[in-house]
Amino acid sequence: MSELVMLIEDEKEIRDLVRYNLEKAGYRVAAAADGEEGLRQLFASRPDALVLDLMLPGMNGLEIVRELRSEPLTHDLPILVLTARSAEMDKLLGFEQGADDYLTKPFSPRELVARVRSLLRRTKPSGVRALEAGPLRVDLDAHEASCAGARLDLTPREFDLLAFLARHPGRALSRDELLRKVWGYDYVGETRTVDVHVRRLRAKLGDHHEIIETVLGAGYKLVAPAPAEDA
Repeated sequence: MSELVMLIEDEKEIRDLVRYNLEKAGYRVAAAADGEEGLRQLFASRPDALVLDLMLPGMNGLEIVRELRSEPLTHDLPILVLTARSAEMDKLLGFEQGADDYLTKPFSPRELVARVRSLLRRTKPSGVRALEAGPLRVDLDAHEASCAGARLDLTPREFDLLAFLARHPGRALSRDELLRKVWGYDYVGETRTVDVHVRRLRAKLGDHHEIIETVLGAGYKLVAPAPAEDA
């Protein structure tokens, strides 16, 4: 059975446009015009991804993202935020709440389908068992990560970024490269997106936040701390 995408969008023309293009690409689509109805359908149907308008009547998109990320059943749901708001702060707020991607209206239907496809592809098991670096362990099959034995509570995009860093330990990765290879398409002009996700990852790594190192003038790299020598 094809994957199910939930769409919450109050503008009928855009709702119809998104539904048409996603169905044309082979996905099943469930749609709602407001946040409350969208959440009801979402929890009932358990979709594989969510396309979410930010400016909704009643419950807005940021409130929906916060609620989904707080629920175990929807914590890992891939979320693409679709909105007319283009200010950088609005985008950063969306990512801070846990959105995985951001597309500003007006948009290309082909780009929207490509981004949904990228989100869904990155949630599938890879067949590789695990990556380890110092206290960090990234299980690609289970889509889980832990640090010093404690499970990390990550969004899908945070997991993708951490896994990519773990695949290339010790290598300086530019923000542009991370956007292309983790987000899955050219995201020119949005490199602060990487900084937001790295900041969130470091906060969740706690005392081990130093394993993600800033490389001045380049980007970031994952460094495994050397084991402590016996006294």
